Amino acid sequence: METQENEQTPWWHEVTKYQWLVLLIASAGWVFDVYEGQIFNITRNQMLGDILGGEEAEVIKYGDFFLGVFLLGGTFGGLLFGSLADRYGRRLIMAITILFYSIFSGLTFFADSLWQVAILRFLVAVGVGGEWAVAASLVSEVFPKRARAHASGIFHASSVLGTWMAAIAGILVGTQWRYAYLVGLIPALLIFWIRANIKEPEKWEEQKTAVEKEPMGSFYDLLFNSRWSSRALLGMTLAAVGLGTFWAVTVAGQDLAREQLLNAGVSSEEAATASKFAYGLVQTFGGGLGLLSFGPLCARLGRRKTFILFHVLSLIIVPITCFAPQTYNQLLMILPIFGFITLGMHAGYAIYFPELFPTHLRATGTSFCFNGGRLLAVPVLLASGWLKAMEGMDLRWAVTGLSLLFALGVVIVLMLPETKGQELIDK
Repeated sequence: METQENEQTPWWHEVTKYQWLVLLIASAGWVFDVYEGQIFNITRNQMLGDILGGEEAEVIKYGDFFLGVFLLGGTFGGLLFGSLADRYGRRLIMAITILFYSIFSGLTFFADSLWQVAILRFLVAVGVGGEWAVAASLVSEVFPKRARAHASGIFHASSVLGTWMAAIAGILVGTQWRYAYLVGLIPALLIFWIRANIKEPEKWEEQKTAVEKEPMGSFYDLLFNSRWSSRALLGMTLAAVGLGTFWAVTVAGQDLAREQLLNAGVSSEEAATASKFAYGLVQTFGGGLGLLSFGPLCARLGRRKTFILFHVLSLIIVPITCFAPQTYNQLLMILPIFGFITLGMHAGYAIYFPELFPTHLRATGTSFCFNGGRLLAVPVLLASGWLKAMEGMDLRWAVTGLSLLFALGVVIVLMLPETKGQELIDK
């Protein structure tokens, strides 16, 4: 009787003020986390154009190369800080990761060579990669079972605000791209908020003080314990599909818009601004709705069915987006749907990955899946840059070909367990 009454009340009915505060702080860190990643995508044509002297083919090639560098940095930082968060606590490590990406984003203001950009993007990514896994684990551990998917979905959906901030900053600074990176210093202020308001989750405190406790944050336990290893490897591959297609396919919405405008005779400067608007605001609006929808769908359909649904729909929407629109305005109409489907599935990583692992490996396993996925996605980025820069290659065919990776995502999900309605694993 009590269970039926609980199911009839809204999921947020049992959420406390402190739990909302945790979600707010975790989301704020993730918003700026995404800003740091997206601001390069928004400004890379201007940045690399200045450094390389405006050579179009080189700008395209190095653009995807530096995205690969970013994924490598995110992998390293995620694995490092995920393990440290299981050992030393969520609060301390989340503060350190935010400080890390804030400082090196601000220093990008002074970059004037390719090697400086490479080093700074790597170091920013180290903090970015660590922050997501720690925050995702914190939210999943603090919220009650029935609210967990919804809260984790909202947490990841807040990334849209980071993308919008990057798009607006990119439009406002125009060719003066350096000033957009100074905004990245702002999240350093979050550290004081975290230290003053966040406490360690009860599950982590109990595991830390247990007499017969499991090894906290052990990669050996994660990868050589058969109970967790298959989940870790499959989760990492699933994330690789999502992250690889995000940078190679989803982000290409901006390039499709720019190419549409250039073919219509619009100037390069006007095309750059309009394509930022198309991707950063219009497409991302749809993407945000997709991210917000993924949590409720997971709660209703289950994690696996929702992932499969979004991957299959992505296989359909990508060629439609590439070939159906004949004008920029027509493309603007379809980009929100394109964003809804191809980006929406990313909320599932924040929902699903923390549920796959026990408390003593939660941040480690979550980080291994998401940030290990960054590493596996690097070859996709390199192939994407090579394919798109190939002489005579139609961007639309390149993006459509890369979208076939979504089919692999369906296969991977079928090999993973369903976690809907289950308590988080303690041991």
